[in-house]
Amino acid sequence: MTGVLRCGHYQLALDRPLVMGIVNVTPDSFFDGGRYADARAAAARARGLVEEGADLVDIGGESSRPGAASVPADEELARVLPVLEALGGLAVPISVDTTKPEVMREALARGATMINDITALAAPGAIDVVAGSDAAVCLMHMQGDPQTMQANPAYRDVVAEVRDFLAARAAACIAVGVGPARIVVDPGFSFGKTTEHNLRLLARLDAIAALGYPVLVGLSRKSSLGRITGETPDDRLPASLTGAILAVQRGAKIVRVHEVAATRNALAVLAAVERQQ
Repeated sequence: MTGVLRCGHYQLALDRPLVMGIVNVTPDSFFDGGRYADARAAAARARGLVEEGADLVDIGGESSRPGAASVPADEELARVLPVLEALGGLAVPISVDTTKPEVMREALARGATMINDITALAAPGAIDVVAGSDAAVCLMHMQGDPQTMQANPAYRDVVAEVRDFLAARAAACIAVGVGPARIVVDPGFSFGKTTEHNLRLLARLDAIAALGYPVLVGLSRKSSLGRITGETPDDRLPASLTGAILAVQRGAKIVRVHEVAATRNALAVLAAVERQQ
């Protein structure tokens, strides 16, 4: 693994876990849908997450919760671009969570330096947009699509299949000129996985990390945690913090979370203990 993640002109050292703060500019995301649909509210939320210690912020204009329908590109752009414009000069890299090449292109032109794609650049032309930039990219594994992915996910070996998929997508990026230091991989917790699949992936996250790319993990507030604890999304912060700690212990380099300050505090305790070993 390279020692830095290159996001445009930013170089993020990977000598400690990075915290990516979530800003959903959507009416229907599973946890905070509608809270930051206004561009000013979303920009204020992003700046607040940076003040809490976020190393990156991830802006999303289309919900990918189970059952969510796709939105047209022009609607997604209308949600995302005003936020990017309001965040000019932000001190950390801005990631945009999208699957659409036209949204990627416009977002990169307005200051985004990372693309976070739940389809791992599957859309025609998406990989070329990233290759033609200096942005980082997060390649995620998903079985199916948001509308159908939780209907009946099935694998022979979930760890091996996710690992092999991510390796192939990273190789495809490298083949068109995306440097390894710009690539992040995400096993896609809850994206076409049962709770058992998610737990198996978390337990064996080291197998994904062994690919040599920084691993991003997004467990914050997810339903798989709720199925373990019996709690609603509003009450899943302790489980989310536990998930972040377990992921970092098993090789994750980036955790994507709703609560940045609490996550950084939890990881600070972990780091302090590990320094004694």
